[in-house]
Amino acid sequence: MLEITVLTEKGHRHVRPTARELATLVHRIGGQGDMFLVVQPIPDLPHVFIQVWHRAGGDYTLEHRDGGPDRHFQVKLDDPEPIVAALAGWARREDAWRTQLPWQRLDLGPAPAPVPPLDLDDQDREELEDHLRQALLAGYITRAELAELAEDYLADIDDAPVSPAQAAQLADRLWLERVTEQAAWQGETDPERLTRAFTALNASGITARENFTCCRNCGHSEIAAEAAPGARGFVYFHQQCTDSAAAGHGLTLFYGTFNASRHTTATIGKEIVTALESAGLSAEWNGDPARSINVTHLNWQRRLVG
Repeated sequence: MLEITVLTEKGHRHVRPTARELATLVHRIGGQGDMFLVVQPIPDLPHVFIQVWHRAGGDYTLEHRDGGPDRHFQVKLDDPEPIVAALAGWARREDAWRTQLPWQRLDLGPAPAPVPPLDLDDQDREELEDHLRQALLAGYITRAELAELAEDYLADIDDAPVSPAQAAQLADRLWLERVTEQAAWQGETDPERLTRAFTALNASGITARENFTCCRNCGHSEIAAEAAPGARGFVYFHQQCTDSAAAGHGLTLFYGTFNASRHTTATIGKEIVTALESAGLSAEWNGDPARSINVTHLNWQRRLVG
């Protein structure tokens, strides 16, 4: 898999696609409403991306940016194969993709005006930054969502003290702080072990979702819509559970079946515990299908994706 996220014009998000999946996405674009792909590194970094635009019957426009507006380049090609090769090379952090195409620097016009400093008192500034850092600690937010959160958190019907540009600047600063911090983490983290267990459960016919909805009521009412045909049951944790785990209080998992069978629910619970333990995690559950499963002794280091 490639350490990238691919965003489509249709709003689809492909995290860590294979090289073949990336090629399929490139060959697909061109139709109305599906004419571009934006590729970001994992973790997402401000002003670092590569993107391709194509209308059926015309050329492909490939652009990449590596920092400020003076590091934005473009090339036009009539064949998708060099596009696929460049995207894959960029994703793998190779060097050849830079020299194999006739890149030209793109003139983006005058530089934007400097962003004015935030006009917040110390209490509001501290509250806002603490809230954003908690979202980063949970680890599921994207950089764009973090900027939206920064803009909206202190706003009310009469006042919006943080502009979109100020919000983006603040979000990028705190995002990069967390990226620098996570660079020191070694090996597989507990949230990655959790993802590995959930991936195995999905493959076995148990619909498994991380950070799913805001609360248990919403989770139970919406999980059936996530199920693939033939799914035998489900497991999920919601956003409040994530916050609890990030604060060091363990993680609560909710589970069940789609036919409300008590016996089958207990079987699903056993499979979940087995998957967690196989991934190297500790689970507490007394076998009662009416009781939730608790994942204990978690060190919540979830790497940002974006």
